[in-house]
Amino acid sequence: MKIFKRFMLVVFTIILLIVVSVIVFFRTAPQIGGKASGQRLARMQEAPNFSEGKFQNTVETKMEMTGESLRKTLSHYLFADKTQKNPQETIQVKPFDAIAFAHIPDDSIAFTWFGHSTILMRINGVTILADPVIEGARASMFSFLGPKRFEYSKQMSVDDLPEIDAVILSHDHYDHLDYPTIKALNEKVDRFFLPLGVGAHFEAWGVPTEHITELNWWEEVQLKDLTLAFTPTRHFSGRGFGDRFSTLWGSWAIIGTNKRLYFSGDSGYFPGFTEIGEKYGPFDLTFMECGAYNEGWSEIHMFPEETAQAHLDVKGKLLMPIHWGKFDLSLHPWKESVRRLASKASEENISLFTPEVGQMISLSDSSNLDQWWEGYK
Repeated sequence: MKIFKRFMLVVFTIILLIVVSVIVFFRTAPQIGGKASGQRLARMQEAPNFSEGKFQNTVETKMEMTGESLRKTLSHYLFADKTQKNPQETIQVKPFDAIAFAHIPDDSIAFTWFGHSTILMRINGVTILADPVIEGARASMFSFLGPKRFEYSKQMSVDDLPEIDAVILSHDHYDHLDYPTIKALNEKVDRFFLPLGVGAHFEAWGVPTEHITELNWWEEVQLKDLTLAFTPTRHFSGRGFGDRFSTLWGSWAIIGTNKRLYFSGDSGYFPGFTEIGEKYGPFDLTFMECGAYNEGWSEIHMFPEETAQAHLDVKGKLLMPIHWGKFDLSLHPWKESVRRLASKASEENISLFTPEVGQMISLSDSSNLDQWWEGYK
Protein backbone atom coordinates (compact mmCIF):
# COMPACT_ATOMS: atom_id res chain seq x y z
CA MET A 1 0.00 0.00 0.00
CA LYS A 2 2.84 2.41 0.86
CA ILE A 3 4.49 1.74 -2.48
CA PHE A 4 1.22 2.48 -4.27
CA LYS A 5 0.73 5.74 -2.33
CA ARG A 6 4.27 6.82 -3.16
CA PHE A 7 3.71 5.98 -6.80
CA MET A 8 0.49 8.01 -6.91
CA LEU A 9 2.24 10.91 -5.16
CA VAL A 10 4.97 10.88 -7.81
CA VAL A 11 2.38 10.76 -10.62
CA PHE A 12 0.41 13.61 -9.05
CA THR A 13 3.57 15.69 -8.59
CA ILE A 14 4.58 15.17 -12.22
CA ILE A 15 1.12 16.14 -13.47
CA LEU A 16 1.09 19.22 -11.23
CA LEU A 17 4.51 20.30 -12.50
CA ILE A 18 3.37 19.89 -16.11
CA VAL A 19 0.21 21.93 -15.49
CA VAL A 20 2.14 24.68 -13.69
CA SER A 21 4.76 24.74 -16.45
CA VAL A 22 2.09 25.09 -19.14
CA ILE A 23 0.38 27.92 -17.24
CA VAL A 24 3.67 29.74 -16.71
CA PHE A 25 4.60 29.30 -20.38
CA PHE A 26 1.35 30.74 -21.69
CA ARG A 27 1.59 33.68 -19.30
CA THR A 28 5.23 34.54 -19.90
CA ALA A 29 6.29 33.41 -23.39
CA PRO A 30 6.79 36.67 -25.32
CA GLN A 31 5.96 35.17 -28.73
CA ILE A 32 2.35 34.62 -27.70
CA GLY A 33 1.88 38.37 -27.55
CA GLY A 34 -0.27 40.70 -25.50
CA LYS A 35 -3.89 40.94 -24.47
CA ALA A 36 -6.10 43.88 -25.38
CA SER A 37 -7.09 46.22 -22.58
CA GLY A 38 -8.13 49.82 -21.97
CA GLN A 39 -9.15 51.87 -24.99
CA ARG A 40 -8.18 49.09 -27.39
CA LEU A 41 -10.51 46.62 -25.68
CA ALA A 42 -13.26 49.22 -25.45
CA ARG A 43 -13.08 49.85 -29.20
CA MET A 44 -13.24 46.11 -29.88
CA GLN A 45 -16.29 45.72 -27.66
CA GLU A 46 -18.06 48.52 -29.51
CA ALA A 47 -17.51 46.86 -32.91
CA PRO A 48 -20.70 45.50 -34.51
CA ASN A 49 -18.91 42.23 -35.38
CA PHE A 50 -17.91 41.64 -31.72
CA SER A 51 -20.34 39.90 -29.39
CA GLU A 52 -20.28 37.47 -26.49
CA GLY A 53 -16.64 38.36 -25.86
CA LYS A 54 -15.32 37.51 -29.33
CA PHE A 55 -15.32 38.53 -32.98
CA GLN A 56 -17.83 36.85 -35.27
CA ASN A 57 -17.68 35.77 -38.92
CA THR A 58 -20.25 37.26 -41.30
CA VAL A 59 -21.66 33.77 -41.97
CA GLU A 60 -21.98 30.78 -39.67
CA THR A 61 -18.63 29.00 -39.54
CA LYS A 62 -18.13 25.64 -37.88
CA MET A 63 -14.74 25.08 -36.28
CA GLU A 64 -15.23 21.59 -34.88
CA MET A 65 -14.25 18.64 -37.04
CA THR A 66 -16.76 15.82 -37.43
CA GLY A 67 -16.01 12.33 -36.14
CA GLU A 68 -15.41 11.11 -39.67
CA SER A 69 -13.01 13.98 -40.41
CA LEU A 70 -11.11 13.29 -37.22
CA ARG A 71 -10.88 9.61 -38.12
CA LYS A 72 -9.53 10.37 -41.60
CA THR A 73 -7.05 12.89 -40.25
CA LEU A 74 -5.74 10.50 -37.60
CA SER A 75 -5.52 7.70 -40.15
CA HIS A 76 -3.51 9.94 -42.46
CA TYR A 77 -1.00 10.88 -39.77
CA LEU A 78 -0.59 7.26 -38.71
CA PHE A 79 -0.59 5.36 -41.99
CA ALA A 80 -0.47 7.57 -45.12
CA ASP A 81 2.61 8.06 -47.28
CA LYS A 82 3.99 11.47 -46.34
CA THR A 83 7.01 11.63 -48.62
CA GLN A 84 5.30 14.18 -50.90
CA LYS A 85 4.12 16.51 -48.14
CA ASN A 86 7.47 18.34 -48.13
CA PRO A 87 10.00 18.98 -50.89
CA GLN A 88 12.70 16.31 -50.88
CA GLU A 89 15.21 18.81 -52.28
CA THR A 90 16.30 22.33 -51.37
CA ILE A 91 14.15 24.95 -53.10
CA GLN A 92 16.36 27.37 -55.01
CA VAL A 93 15.62 31.00 -54.16
CA LYS A 94 16.04 33.70 -56.77
CA PRO A 95 18.52 36.42 -55.73
CA PHE A 96 16.61 39.40 -54.40
CA ASP A 97 17.89 42.86 -55.32
CA ALA A 98 16.67 45.31 -52.68
CA ILE A 99 18.17 48.31 -54.49
CA ALA A 100 16.41 47.47 -57.75
CA PHE A 101 13.14 46.91 -55.90
CA ALA A 102 13.39 50.27 -54.15
CA HIS A 103 13.92 52.03 -57.49
CA ILE A 104 10.91 50.65 -59.32
CA PRO A 105 9.25 53.65 -61.03
CA ASP A 106 6.27 55.14 -59.24
CA ASP A 107 3.99 54.35 -62.18
CA SER A 108 4.88 50.64 -62.07
CA ILE A 109 3.73 47.80 -59.81
CA ALA A 110 6.02 45.01 -58.72
CA PHE A 111 6.10 42.35 -56.04
CA THR A 112 8.26 39.58 -54.62
CA TRP A 113 7.06 36.44 -52.87
CA PHE A 114 9.14 35.09 -49.99
CA GLY A 115 7.11 31.92 -49.54
CA HIS A 116 3.77 31.19 -47.88
CA SER A 117 1.88 34.51 -47.51
CA THR A 118 4.77 36.96 -47.20
CA ILE A 119 4.60 39.45 -50.06
CA LEU A 120 6.69 42.57 -50.64
CA MET A 121 4.85 44.88 -53.02
CA ARG A 122 5.48 48.30 -54.50
CA ILE A 123 2.64 50.42 -55.88
CA ASN A 124 2.56 54.17 -56.53
CA GLY A 125 6.10 54.40 -55.18
CA VAL A 126 5.02 52.91 -51.83
CA THR A 127 6.60 49.72 -50.48
CA ILE A 128 4.35 47.46 -48.39
CA LEU A 129 5.21 44.19 -46.67
CA ALA A 130 2.28 41.81 -46.06
CA ASP A 131 2.09 39.06 -43.43
CA PRO A 132 5.85 39.00 -42.76
CA VAL A 133 7.19 35.62 -41.61
CA ILE A 134 10.89 35.91 -42.36
CA GLU A 135 13.12 35.39 -39.32
CA GLY A 136 11.26 32.55 -37.59
CA ALA A 137 12.03 28.94 -38.55
CA ARG A 138 8.67 27.51 -37.46
CA ALA A 139 5.02 28.54 -37.77
CA SER A 140 4.55 27.79 -34.09
CA MET A 141 4.68 29.22 -30.60
CA PHE A 142 7.57 26.83 -29.94
CA SER A 143 11.09 27.09 -31.35
CA PHE A 144 11.52 23.31 -31.22
CA LEU A 145 8.09 22.02 -32.22
CA GLY A 146 5.58 22.74 -34.96
CA PRO A 147 5.62 23.23 -38.76
CA LYS A 148 9.18 23.94 -39.87
CA ARG A 149 9.88 25.97 -42.99
CA PHE A 150 11.02 24.12 -46.09
CA GLU A 151 14.69 24.06 -46.98
CA TYR A 152 15.47 27.12 -49.13
CA SER A 153 18.86 27.83 -50.71
CA LYS A 154 18.66 31.17 -48.91
CA GLN A 155 16.46 32.08 -45.98
CA MET A 156 15.68 35.78 -46.20
CA SER A 157 16.39 38.19 -43.38
CA VAL A 158 14.79 41.52 -42.58
CA ASP A 159 18.24 43.02 -43.22
CA ASP A 160 17.91 41.94 -46.87
CA LEU A 161 14.82 44.08 -47.43
CA PRO A 162 14.65 47.62 -48.84
CA GLU A 163 13.16 50.53 -46.95
CA ILE A 164 9.55 49.67 -46.12
CA ASP A 165 6.77 52.25 -45.83
CA ALA A 166 4.29 50.01 -44.02
CA VAL A 167 3.46 46.51 -42.86
CA ILE A 168 -0.06 45.14 -43.28
CA LEU A 169 -1.31 42.06 -41.45
CA SER A 170 -4.28 39.79 -42.11
CA HIS A 171 -4.48 38.04 -38.72
CA ASP A 172 -2.39 36.85 -35.80
CA HIS A 173 -1.79 33.15 -36.55
CA TYR A 174 1.84 32.07 -36.35
CA ASP A 175 2.21 31.46 -40.08
CA HIS A 176 1.26 35.11 -40.68
CA LEU A 177 2.55 36.93 -37.60
CA ASP A 178 6.09 36.03 -36.55
CA TYR A 179 7.50 37.43 -33.31
CA PRO A 180 11.21 37.58 -34.27
CA THR A 181 10.31 39.17 -37.61
CA ILE A 182 8.31 41.95 -35.97
CA LYS A 183 11.08 42.56 -33.45
CA ALA A 184 13.50 43.02 -36.37
CA LEU A 185 11.07 45.17 -38.37
CA ASN A 186 10.49 47.50 -35.42
CA GLU A 187 13.82 49.15 -36.22
CA LYS A 188 12.98 49.43 -39.91
CA VAL A 189 9.26 50.32 -40.15
CA ASP A 190 7.14 52.93 -38.42
CA ARG A 191 3.70 52.15 -39.84
CA PHE A 192 1.86 48.93 -38.96
CA PHE A 193 -1.74 48.46 -40.15
CA LEU A 194 -3.44 45.73 -38.17
CA PRO A 195 -6.81 44.11 -37.47
CA LEU A 196 -8.60 45.20 -34.30
CA GLY A 197 -6.92 43.86 -31.18
CA VAL A 198 -3.67 42.74 -32.81
CA GLY A 199 -1.92 45.92 -31.73
CA ALA A 200 -1.68 44.45 -28.23
CA HIS A 201 0.83 41.89 -29.53
CA PHE A 202 2.92 44.58 -31.22
CA GLU A 203 2.97 46.81 -28.14
CA ALA A 204 4.04 43.83 -26.01
CA TRP A 205 6.94 43.39 -28.46
CA GLY A 206 8.07 47.00 -28.15
CA VAL A 207 6.40 48.63 -31.14
CA PRO A 208 5.42 52.21 -30.19
CA THR A 209 1.68 52.81 -29.92
CA GLU A 210 1.87 55.74 -32.33
CA HIS A 211 3.19 53.41 -35.05
CA ILE A 212 0.12 51.16 -34.84
CA THR A 213 -3.19 51.65 -36.66
CA GLU A 214 -5.96 49.12 -36.06
CA LEU A 215 -8.90 48.71 -38.43
CA ASN A 216 -12.26 46.99 -38.40
CA TRP A 217 -13.83 45.52 -41.52
CA TRP A 218 -14.60 48.11 -44.21
CA GLU A 219 -12.51 50.80 -42.55
CA GLU A 220 -10.03 52.69 -44.72
CA VAL A 221 -6.79 54.54 -44.10
CA GLN A 222 -4.56 56.67 -46.32
CA LEU A 223 -0.91 55.84 -46.92
CA LYS A 224 0.59 58.53 -49.14
CA ASP A 225 -1.30 58.18 -52.46
CA LEU A 226 -2.80 54.81 -51.50
CA THR A 227 -6.05 53.85 -49.82
CA LEU A 228 -5.83 50.74 -47.67
CA ALA A 229 -9.19 49.12 -46.93
CA PHE A 230 -9.51 46.27 -44.44
CA THR A 231 -12.11 43.80 -45.66
CA PRO A 232 -13.78 40.66 -44.21
CA THR A 233 -12.73 37.04 -44.54
CA ARG A 234 -14.15 33.82 -43.12
CA HIS A 235 -11.55 32.67 -40.65
CA PHE A 236 -10.51 33.04 -36.99
CA SER A 237 -7.61 34.19 -34.82
CA GLY A 238 -5.59 33.19 -31.78
CA ARG A 239 -2.03 32.62 -30.58
CA GLY A 240 -2.45 31.02 -27.17
CA PHE A 241 -4.71 28.78 -25.16
CA GLY A 242 -8.40 29.71 -25.24
CA ASP A 243 -8.02 32.93 -27.23
CA ARG A 244 -9.73 31.99 -30.50
CA PHE A 245 -11.63 34.92 -32.04
CA SER A 246 -10.07 37.34 -29.52
CA THR A 247 -8.61 39.54 -32.28
CA LEU A 248 -9.94 40.29 -35.75
CA TRP A 249 -8.92 38.73 -39.08
CA GLY A 250 -9.41 39.93 -42.65
CA SER A 251 -8.02 40.89 -46.05
CA TRP A 252 -6.77 44.07 -47.71
CA ALA A 253 -7.79 46.09 -50.74
CA ILE A 254 -4.88 48.30 -51.80
CA ILE A 255 -6.12 51.09 -54.03
CA GLY A 256 -3.66 53.20 -55.99
CA THR A 257 -4.21 56.08 -58.37
CA ASN A 258 -4.76 53.76 -61.33
CA LYS A 259 -4.15 50.19 -60.10
CA ARG A 260 -5.72 48.00 -57.42
CA LEU A 261 -4.39 44.99 -55.52
CA TYR A 262 -6.14 42.50 -53.24
CA PHE A 263 -4.45 40.48 -50.49
CA SER A 264 -6.73 37.73 -49.19
CA GLY A 265 -5.07 36.58 -46.00
CA ASP A 266 -6.76 33.32 -44.94
CA SER A 267 -10.40 32.50 -45.61
CA GLY A 268 -12.96 29.88 -46.30
CA TYR A 269 -15.04 30.56 -49.37
CA PHE A 270 -17.96 32.91 -48.60
CA PRO A 271 -20.24 35.53 -50.22
CA GLY A 272 -18.06 38.33 -48.88
CA PHE A 273 -15.71 38.02 -51.85
CA THR A 274 -18.48 39.19 -54.15
CA GLU A 275 -19.20 42.13 -51.84
CA ILE A 276 -15.51 43.10 -51.82
CA GLY A 277 -15.40 42.94 -55.61
CA GLU A 278 -18.46 45.12 -55.94
CA LYS A 279 -17.11 47.75 -53.53
CA TYR A 280 -13.41 47.85 -54.44
CA GLY A 281 -12.92 45.87 -57.64
CA PRO A 282 -11.90 45.24 -60.26
CA PHE A 283 -8.41 44.33 -59.05
CA ASP A 284 -5.43 44.25 -61.38
CA LEU A 285 -3.77 41.58 -59.23
CA THR A 286 -4.98 39.35 -56.41
CA PHE A 287 -2.85 37.48 -53.89
CA MET A 288 -5.16 34.60 -53.00
CA GLU A 289 -4.85 31.87 -50.38
CA CYS A 290 -4.16 28.48 -51.94
CA GLY A 291 -3.02 25.75 -49.57
CA ALA A 292 -3.50 24.09 -46.15
CA TYR A 293 -7.03 23.03 -47.06
CA ASN A 294 -8.83 19.91 -45.89
CA GLU A 295 -12.43 18.72 -45.83
CA GLY A 296 -12.24 18.79 -42.02
CA TRP A 297 -11.74 22.57 -41.99
CA SER A 298 -13.24 23.57 -45.34
CA GLU A 299 -15.11 26.53 -43.84
CA ILE A 300 -11.92 28.39 -42.86
CA HIS A 301 -9.59 27.52 -45.78
CA MET A 302 -10.43 27.34 -49.49
CA PHE A 303 -9.84 24.45 -51.83
CA PRO A 304 -7.85 25.55 -54.93
CA GLU A 305 -10.96 25.55 -57.11
CA GLU A 306 -12.59 27.92 -54.61
CA THR A 307 -9.50 30.12 -54.75
CA ALA A 308 -10.08 30.55 -58.48
CA GLN A 309 -13.74 31.37 -57.89
CA ALA A 310 -12.91 33.86 -55.13
CA HIS A 311 -10.54 35.58 -57.57
CA LEU A 312 -13.39 35.89 -60.05
CA ASP A 313 -15.76 37.07 -57.31
CA VAL A 314 -13.52 40.00 -56.35
CA LYS A 315 -13.19 40.81 -60.06
CA GLY A 316 -9.51 40.00 -60.28
CA LYS A 317 -7.50 40.07 -63.49
CA LEU A 318 -4.18 38.40 -62.60
CA LEU A 319 -4.00 35.79 -59.83
CA MET A 320 -0.99 35.05 -57.64
CA PRO A 321 -1.40 32.06 -55.27
CA ILE A 322 -0.09 32.46 -51.72
CA HIS A 323 -0.24 30.36 -48.53
CA TRP A 324 1.82 27.54 -50.01
CA GLY A 325 5.43 26.59 -50.73
CA LYS A 326 6.97 27.13 -47.27
CA PHE A 327 5.18 25.21 -44.51
CA ASP A 328 3.45 21.83 -44.25
CA LEU A 329 0.15 22.81 -42.63
CA SER A 330 -2.27 20.20 -43.91
CA LEU A 331 -2.52 16.64 -45.25
CA HIS A 332 -2.11 17.22 -48.98
CA PRO A 333 1.19 17.02 -50.93
CA TRP A 334 3.03 20.32 -51.14
CA LYS A 335 2.59 20.63 -54.93
CA GLU A 336 -1.07 19.65 -55.02
CA SER A 337 -2.57 23.07 -54.29
CA VAL A 338 -0.78 24.94 -57.07
CA ARG A 339 -1.32 22.07 -59.52
CA ARG A 340 -5.06 22.10 -58.88
CA LEU A 341 -5.21 25.90 -59.08
CA ALA A 342 -3.27 25.96 -62.37
CA SER A 343 -5.71 23.43 -63.82
CA LYS A 344 -8.75 25.41 -62.69
CA ALA A 345 -7.22 28.72 -63.84
CA SER A 346 -6.71 27.26 -67.31
CA GLU A 347 -10.29 26.03 -67.34
CA GLU A 348 -11.62 29.45 -66.30
CA ASN A 349 -9.20 31.40 -68.53
CA ILE A 350 -7.60 33.08 -65.50
CA SER A 351 -4.13 34.58 -65.93
CA LEU A 352 -1.88 33.10 -63.26
CA PHE A 353 1.36 34.43 -61.79
CA THR A 354 3.51 31.69 -60.23
CA PRO A 355 6.91 33.26 -59.56
CA GLU A 356 9.74 31.50 -57.81
CA VAL A 357 10.64 32.46 -54.26
CA GLY A 358 12.57 35.75 -54.27
CA GLN A 359 11.79 36.55 -57.91
CA MET A 360 10.80 40.16 -58.60
CA ILE A 361 7.76 40.36 -60.85
CA SER A 362 6.34 43.43 -62.56
CA LEU A 363 2.67 43.75 -63.28
CA SER A 364 3.65 44.60 -66.85
CA ASP A 365 5.17 41.13 -67.26
CA SER A 366 3.18 38.61 -69.23
CA SER A 367 1.37 35.90 -67.33
CA ASN A 368 3.97 33.73 -65.59
CA LEU A 369 3.03 30.06 -65.57
CA ASP A 370 6.50 28.54 -65.36
CA GLN A 371 5.76 25.43 -63.33
CA TRP A 372 9.04 25.58 -61.44
CA TRP A 373 7.78 23.31 -58.66
CA GLU A 374 7.68 20.36 -61.05
CA GLY A 375 11.48 20.37 -61.05
CA TYR A 376 11.52 19.23 -57.43
CA LYS A 377 10.78 15.88 -55.84
